[in-house]
Amino acid sequence: MAETADPRPLPPASAARAPAAGGGAGVARARLAFEAGNSGWLLPLEDSGEVLPVPTIERVPLTRSWFLGAANVRGVIYGVTDWAAFVGAGPSARGPENRLLLIGQRFALNVALLVARVGGLRSVAELAPAAARADLPWAHRAWRDAQGMLWQELDAGVLLQRTDFLEVARAEAARHGAHPARDTPWH
Repeated sequence: MAETADPRPLPPASAARAPAAGGGAGVARARLAFEAGNSGWLLPLEDSGEVLPVPTIERVPLTRSWFLGAANVRGVIYGVTDWAAFVGAGPSARGPENRLLLIGQRFALNVALLVARVGGLRSVAELAPAAARADLPWAHRAWRDAQGMLWQELDAGVLLQRTDFLEVARAEAARHGAHPARDTPWH
């Protein structure tokens, strides 16, 4: 008896990990595409986790402006970064296309990026190589699509080792010895 396919759609990252018809060569070159600010980003599938509608995000006091707070995803707490704000494009405009992209599982970190929208999978074989931004050490490769849009590849392994990303306390709070659990307006 033949198996029937599950009629539920797979999330973009999960769909790409499923066996490709006729072999998996195309999957290895595929990246999860997302936008933040006016920038296009690509994330290798091995670094991508789930893509979720934006849940409630609890603000954490005395943190940098790009760190939005903490979100509970099925009982697991994730630190949420506004990706556009972090890369210098200003705070993300909130809207129905916003998504939370979980990226740290492979590195045993619970990290989520707030992105403007997720565009599904892009094959780097369909893109032309371009110069990556030298000021972003976690964006080691870049491409242009047929419409001329620049797509930078996010190297999550590099990003998740950088103290400028991981240390979310506001610089002035850290310099003055502020303690978030003790130095909040409600204590």
